Amino acid sequence: MRKIKKWIHSLRGRIIIYNLIMVIVVALLGSIVTYKTALDRSKKVIKQSMSQRIEGVSDKFQVAYEEMMNIVLNCTGRKSMNLGSLDFTQQPSQRKQALMNNELMSDYCAISGYGTYISKLMMADKEGHFIQTGSNVGSTDDFDKLMETSWFSQELAKETGDYKVSVVENPFFGGKGEDMIPIIRPLDNTGLMREEGWVFLGISAKLFEDELARVDSGNTMIAVTGMGAVIAKVETEEIKEKELALITDMLLKRTENSGVIEEKTSSGQWFISYAKSPETGILTYEMMPIKEALNERAIIIRLAGVLFFVCLLLGLLLSVLSSRRIRKPIDLLTAQVKKIGGGDFSRNPQLETDDEIGEIGKGINHMSGKIEQLLKKNVEDEREKKNLEIKMLQAQINPHFLYNTLDSIRWIAVIQKNASIVKMVTALSSLLKNMAKGFNEKVTLREELNFLQDYIIIEKMRYMEMFDVEIHVEEESLYNARIVKLTLQPLVENAIFSGIEPMGENGIISIHVKALENTLCISVRDNGVGIPEEKIEKILKGKEKSKNDTMSGIGLPNVDQRIKLVYGEEYGLSIESKVGEYTEIQVRIPIEY
Repeated sequence: MRKIKKWIHSLRGRIIIYNLIMVIVVALLGSIVTYKTALDRSKKVIKQSMSQRIEGVSDKFQVAYEEMMNIVLNCTGRKSMNLGSLDFTQQPSQRKQALMNNELMSDYCAISGYGTYISKLMMADKEGHFIQTGSNVGSTDDFDKLMETSWFSQELAKETGDYKVSVVENPFFGGKGEDMIPIIRPLDNTGLMREEGWVFLGISAKLFEDELARVDSGNTMIAVTGMGAVIAKVETEEIKEKELALITDMLLKRTENSGVIEEKTSSGQWFISYAKSPETGILTYEMMPIKEALNERAIIIRLAGVLFFVCLLLGLLLSVLSSRRIRKPIDLLTAQVKKIGGGDFSRNPQLETDDEIGEIGKGINHMSGKIEQLLKKNVEDEREKKNLEIKMLQAQINPHFLYNTLDSIRWIAVIQKNASIVKMVTALSSLLKNMAKGFNEKVTLREELNFLQDYIIIEKMRYMEMFDVEIHVEEESLYNARIVKLTLQPLVENAIFSGIEPMGENGIISIHVKALENTLCISVRDNGVGIPEEKIEKILKGKEKSKNDTMSGIGLPNVDQRIKLVYGEEYGLSIESKVGEYTEIQVRIPIEY
């Protein structure tokens, strides 16, 4: 459990987990989109197929109707077919004419291609004279049966250009129990000497049933009149009559003449494709259960699932590979940091790749190099410090011996009343006492200046008042600032020996103390012979030999080095000089109290 928890919190574990989450989300979205797209595509194909199929059936119904109407109109408009001049019972010639007219009507039926579906084609006048043909057996009382129907006058009153068909029961002897679509048109008497009459054509509903069955779509298909009466239907699903009536009524009320819709009923959800004829009012529609239409959905779901798991496996593989790719340089970084912690600061070029981790590697290599340089420098500084302390110890003389000797000389001078010797010995005694206390301790600026005054007294007596010293401190508080002991004496000593003495005449040494922000600046300036520019750098680097008769034996390079050791590389001495005019040495140290 701990290993799992550790792995989860590791960088590699988090990369793999984050990548897997991203892959799962992308794969899930991809699978959903794929499923939705495939499902929508499947629906679109099904709807297009149903629409084309139902419109094809509707067109065939329209063609059949137009063919039947043409037969009726041909009969109503043919002037040779004049029933009023015929007496079917008396004259042979009249019977012959009737037979010829009958044959002509039979030919109309035959050449139409729908002869077997024409139950009855009858031409009659108002006197009851008629001729007829059709698939139903004729009878002498067919005229009377037709006239007795409730729908005859309604069909006769309809307009030819807007003939909304009806479905009725066949009233004739040969077609009892069958449904048919009647078409009745009056005879055209314009400009003709014809009796008033009409032409009747009865289309068997079997025409529509056979056409629907011929489609063989495997779905429920229904044809109804504009009033909702069923002409024909092919049922593959058990649908309640009430549901069919509601669906029929809903489709008849739609303003569009064709389309495919999705409808939900008590028996399920359906795709319904429909087409309406504006001329006849016939509505033809097909119903397909959505659950059966989309039985490919299971296949789509399986494909989407396969796609999801393939993406998941690829994501897992890519996550592992990418985590290894990232983990390797991180392991190298970790190993390098451990080496640095163990004291090995060697550079590792393998860390310096071209990516972001490589930038970190470059930083670690740079850091290790800097640490190594710093350690070497610290070792070197400590070595220099020890050497300097050894030199100072070597230069020391037993202070008690010197103090006792100087004290004896001072008393002899007092007895002899020699004030100059007393002053010089007193200054030297004070100077040696301060030197004996050590060189590297920090003292206040006031104490450093007092120590410097003792040294100046000795040197002025030595050089017969050849120079004067001016001291100016800008702020009273600076007297309490702390400074490394014996910093100013070597600077004044340099001004005397290298500036004033070679000049051979009186000079002035100016000491100026001021504060610049957090830095204490002390300048020691003389108006002596100056220093050539090429020698200045050599003096600070210790390449110029110092005189052996200096008081402390501490030259300018040692002062500069001591300051840098105590305060840092940014502090120390700087020299500015102009040959024949002046030399100015500046000390920069941080202000401390």
